[in-house]
Amino acid sequence: FILVAFMLGCNEFMVVGVLSDIARSYHASLSTVGFLVTAFALLYAISTPLITMLTSNWNRYRLLMGLMVVFLVGNTLTALAPSLTWLLIARVITALVAGTIISLVNLLVSIITPPNRRPMVMAWVGAGFSIASVIGVPLGTTIATLLSWHASFWIISGLTVVVFGLLAWLTPRDTPQVKGRLNEQLVLLKNRQVLLGIGIVVAVLSLQYTFYTYIRPLITTVMGFNLTSLNWLLLVLGLMSIVGNELAGIIAGHQGVRHLPALFAIMTLLSLVLGPALGNKLTGMVVLALLCILVVAYGTTIQLVFIAI
Repeated sequence: FILVAFMLGCNEFMVVGVLSDIARSYHASLSTVGFLVTAFALLYAISTPLITMLTSNWNRYRLLMGLMVVFLVGNTLTALAPSLTWLLIARVITALVAGTIISLVNLLVSIITPPNRRPMVMAWVGAGFSIASVIGVPLGTTIATLLSWHASFWIISGLTVVVFGLLAWLTPRDTPQVKGRLNEQLVLLKNRQVLLGIGIVVAVLSLQYTFYTYIRPLITTVMGFNLTSLNWLLLVLGLMSIVGNELAGIIAGHQGVRHLPALFAIMTLLSLVLGPALGNKLTGMVVLALLCILVVAYGTTIQLVFIAI
């Protein structure tokens, strides 16, 4: 399950690492290519709850395997993309299923994991995304430099085939499942705690993607680091995200909700000073590193609240 998150993270974050290469290959501006990230996020946000609700009565094992096939098709089309329009369509396909895949994984984790171990296990599934940013983004950037950005996505397709085989082998075929109607699920959107949780996630991810989408030009163009330093600095930021996931498990296991206001206050302060901090290499990297820790440190607590509700 951690490997599933890693696979999804590589697909999601790889674009960030090779954004400049994509823009160059299609003779497009960086802001135009940046729309790929916006489109992916928008479709991800819209499709995940809809597909999850519409398929809630389906066998979870079969649904997960079917979504993995769609993901493989979308990622392979990304690797093949001869034009920006083709690439956009391919990203749309992967965005449509990626959110539901990780939702299913989190649900299966909550079912098969003892309650006392659930916070840390869920945190480590979340760490799959952080590990992807540690390994996937620098690796994708290196491969894009040596070969092409297309090759980076071919590697993800290969990884997807491996993950598919492991899921087929290890995923429980039948898990406890309550049959419910769509309107019974939509009632959850009247719950104030659910709405607050959604609002928190939207706010934090807005902060995270504001700086992470353009992390490569921020490091090189704004702060003035050379391309040789880029991969090492991306590695450091990725490691900070893993630290954040470890912290997320610890916080969630110790009355996590009580600690969230302090986390959000520090995040707010760091986001306010980020602009001026980028004027200096040291302060810029310190603030980015701290943000990489904090923007994931709240996640496990929120997920457990949702599951409890």
